[in-house]
Amino acid sequence: MDRLHLMSVFVAVAESESFAGGARRLAMSPPAVTRAVAALEAHLGVKLLNRTTRHVRVTEAGQRYLDDARRVIAAADEADEAAVGQNAAPRGHVTVTAPVMFGRLYVMPGIVDYLQRYPGTEVSAMFLDRVVNLLEEGVDVGIRIGELADSSFKALRVGQVGRVVCAAPAYLAAQGAPASPAELASHTIVAASAIGPTAEWRFQRNDAASAVRVTPRLTVTTNDAAIEATVRGLGISRLMSYQVAPQLASGELVLLLRDFEPPRMPVHILHREGRHASAKIRSFVDLMAARLRNDPSLN
Repeated sequence: MDRLHLMSVFVAVAESESFAGGARRLAMSPPAVTRAVAALEAHLGVKLLNRTTRHVRVTEAGQRYLDDARRVIAAADEADEAAVGQNAAPRGHVTVTAPVMFGRLYVMPGIVDYLQRYPGTEVSAMFLDRVVNLLEEGVDVGIRIGELADSSFKALRVGQVGRVVCAAPAYLAAQGAPASPAELASHTIVAASAIGPTAEWRFQRNDAASAVRVTPRLTVTTNDAAIEATVRGLGISRLMSYQVAPQLASGELVLLLRDFEPPRMPVHILHREGRHASAKIRSFVDLMAARLRNDPSLN
């Protein structure tokens, strides 16, 4: 019996909270995963998991064993890497996920840098505007915008972003700039449906929050399209600060209603491994964290 293998299977099932999720993560068949966990429980003489029709939960003994198993696996991985010299030369495949536009603007340059630095690595990038379950979908690293739910993932805060109102200088020269959110009613509005399901824009000044319902003249399904229309001078739009950072830097767009911006949201890098993360994950996270923390548009 390969106890390290059985530990790895148990950890995958416990973290995925399902035998099917653990099987996907390990590229094993569900029956093989079930047999491995049963063999481990038989060896220990202890029930590690409580099974239901929908979920798997660790028992009290299982939680203690899970913590110990993680440490044992991490130490074994670190010993393997030291033996083959991977601490100096990361090797292997990394899967990363991020929101679509954030991925294109901020993550992709880091991925290219990483691949050029470490020829023995490969990367799969999943740029999706939905929350990806890192465990169930086999993702190593995730970049998330917004407050995080409690989880067992290692999280590094690398910046912050917010929702901003902006327009092109040509539009403002012709129509003037609103001095308060209420004045948006008299302006042409460009709305991206990806920002939210309604045309209600929320603002905050000091501790007072407010909401303004706007009537867009143009509604588009992508942020890129909203930016294009706004740069061309059609009207005023509300987008995430990182999405329009290039246009703000070039002067194509100007920020409006800055005193009414709501609190900014944190940007985190999440990964499944802790202090003993594999060289490929550790080097990727370190590189990406340094790039994002040094980007002035995220601070």
